[in-house]
Order: sequence, then C-alpha cells, then structure tokens
Amino acid sequence: MVLDGQRARVDFALTPVAKKLINVNPNTISWIGLILALLSGVFLYYSFEKDIFLLIGALVVIVSGYFDALDGKIAKLSGKASKKGDYLDHVFDRYADMFMIGGVAISGWCNPYLGMLALVGVLLTSYMGTQAQAVGAPRLYAGLLGRADRVVLSTLFPVIQFVAGTFGYAYLDIAGFSVSWLEIMIIWFAVVGNLTAIQRAIITWRNMSKMDEQ
Repeated sequence: MVLDGQRARVDFALTPVAKKLINVNPNTISWIGLILALLSGVFLYYSFEKDIFLLIGALVVIVSGYFDALDGKIAKLSGKASKKGDYLDHVFDRYADMFMIGGVAISGWCNPYLGMLALVGVLLTSYMGTQAQAVGAPRLYAGLLGRADRVVLSTLFPVIQFVAGTFGYAYLDIAGFSVSWLEIMIIWFAVVGNLTAIQRAIITWRNMSKMDEQ
C-alpha cells in the first residue's frame, strides 16, 4: 500500500513513548485505540448535525491510529510480542475500520449504498491480506489502500469537509449529482478498496503458483 510501507518513518514518534510505557500491557493500549475508534465514529456520525464534530472526529481518528501503532511497538520493545497479541490487533483493526468508516457511511453526509460498498472494500482488502498468510503465502500489505491510508484519509477529509462547509462549499456538483467531501472519501474507499482486494488476490495467486513450482 502507499503508506504502510512508510511505517519506519514514524518510529521517532512511537519509540520514545513506547519506552515510557514499557511496563504497560500492549493489549491495554489496543483497547484504548479501539475505544477511541468507536468514539471517532460517533463524532463523525453526528457531525452532520453539528459540524464542529468533524474536527473532533478527525482528531480522535488520528489519536486512535497512533495507539494502534503504539501497541505493537511496546510489544516488541518489551518482548511481549505474541501470536495472540497479533491476532487481537487484527480483530481490533477490523472493528476500528468499521467504527471510523461506518460512522461516515451511515451519516447524513453519505449515500448508505456507497457506504456499504466502502465497508465491503475495506473488509475484503484486509481479508485478502490475512488469507494470503493463512494459505501459506507471504502476508500481504501491498495495494492501493491499506490501513494507514484509511486512517490518514479519515483524518484529512473531515477537516476538508469542515473548512469547505465554512466557506459554503460543503457539497460539490459532479455530473449533476450533489456530493459531499466525505462522500468523495467513501467513494474512494469503495472503488480503490475493492481494487486493492482484487490486486492482493492476484498477487497471492501468483505467489502460490511460484510455491507450487518449487
């Protein structure tokens, strides 16, 4: 994916904090991240009625993403990394995706059918990545839309929606359709998410073919 491959570049923001929290159970950090993701979804859902919630929701999204990255860093530094922890992290990530994106998908900003397609794309993207590992192929993070991308976009677009709305441009007229900025994000998730799922499926298929030839 675009941003998942850049994780090493944010170590400067994770390592110092992880060292200070070295005695904290990484699962506790995971729970905090999940709860924040739920709160972000609530704020984004109600942002259609009170636009200041767009900024609050965006802030909570990025903080949730930070905690999601922090738990793994603490686990590695403390020697507490385990398969159970990795499994829990994947489960929480999927719920976090549903909370953050779902809050927008079912809000007044978005057509619910587009929201449903976005959620399907996000879930299939993650499923294809882990399923690759389940069948013995390398775990996949490649693709056009990974989790880090989703967190960044889910932070950026609420801010854009707030600023644009402040100046009277909350909606755009595209080919005769009135579309909000958050709806553009959802459309991107729907299209690119499903394309990423297909991309990962093809990569895994090719990797399995190479394994069969060995």
